[in-house]
Amino acid sequence: MSSSSSRGADGPEPRTSLDERHRSHPRERAVSDFTDLSRQITDAGLMRRRYGLYWSRFALLAALLAGVVVAFVRLGPSWWQLLVAASLAVVLGQVMFLGHDAAHRQIFRSGRWNDWASLVIGDLVAGVSYGWWQHKHSRHHGKPNQVDADPDIVTGVLVFQTLDGPVQRTGLRGWLTARQGWLFFPLLLLEGLNLHVSGVKTIFGRGPVKRRPVEIVFITVRLGGYLALVFWLLPPFMALAFLAVQLAVFGLYMGAVFAPNHKGMPIVPRDGRPDFLRRQVLTSRNVRGGRWMAAFMGGLNYQVEHHLFPSMPSGNLHRARAVVRQFCAEHGVPYTETTLLRSYGIVVRYLNRVGLASRDPFECPIVQELRVSR
Repeated sequence: MSSSSSRGADGPEPRTSLDERHRSHPRERAVSDFTDLSRQITDAGLMRRRYGLYWSRFALLAALLAGVVVAFVRLGPSWWQLLVAASLAVVLGQVMFLGHDAAHRQIFRSGRWNDWASLVIGDLVAGVSYGWWQHKHSRHHGKPNQVDADPDIVTGVLVFQTLDGPVQRTGLRGWLTARQGWLFFPLLLLEGLNLHVSGVKTIFGRGPVKRRPVEIVFITVRLGGYLALVFWLLPPFMALAFLAVQLAVFGLYMGAVFAPNHKGMPIVPRDGRPDFLRRQVLTSRNVRGGRWMAAFMGGLNYQVEHHLFPSMPSGNLHRARAVVRQFCAEHGVPYTETTLLRSYGIVVRYLNRVGLASRDPFECPIVQELRVSR
């Protein structure tokens, strides 16, 4: 694993009653640590809204979507449409990043405005249920990489952790699980379809959705209108190919952005109770690459900072990185960064280890230090 971790030793502490109390109550001190960091972030103005940035992104994405639609209509029945499909997938990925920011209350001061922006962006433009995604994503942010708490590591097609012991599978499923690291990225080609299907099942079922009637209307208009346009303009086989490419590239893009953030980082046992700062920092990984990487990943390459301050505008995360990194070094909290390609290698190797039923899938510094008996 090629990554950098910032560790620092605290200097001599003054012998005051407050410091003595912190020594005897580690959790109080941990809360104080995050309060200190939060104060530094606020004083630096990093929680301020970035209206100009977001309105520019709205305008740019609207223009790109319009350009894709124009290209689609003007090309007509042509196999060049597959390039249009791939381009549409990338633009919709960027749309999802914008919806992600709105869902985290990063864009507007008003929660209502952010909710409606997320509904329009997610349901009406991207065709993915905001209500379904918000419920799932909020649980992830609350307890990332924690067994039985984070929905992103629930065992399904893939096995993400074996803290409770190896998952025994036989036959085809056993063969796939043993090789799941190598199969991870090919399987992401199906993730676009899964995002749409999961959202539709939730809003038309009994899942937790706040504005169900609105979502039903938006999703029906978006998916119905999209399918009608594609099959109206293209022959059936070409239309199916267009949809397959668009969904495959969309799913691969989303998975390629989200996978480096937590996969292969420490797993928190179900009875673990780390403090907020260490929970978020120790289970998150940043991806190096500067401005271009931030554009590709929608700012989610600064995953540590995003998890610590989820309502911070994504355009400020690169400035927050320097503050958080230094703070972690001073307080001896491991801060992990690596390159995008190396992060993919970590993810593949980790999933292969788990798939092979390793009882210790990843050396976890918080399992021993922060486990609290029930």
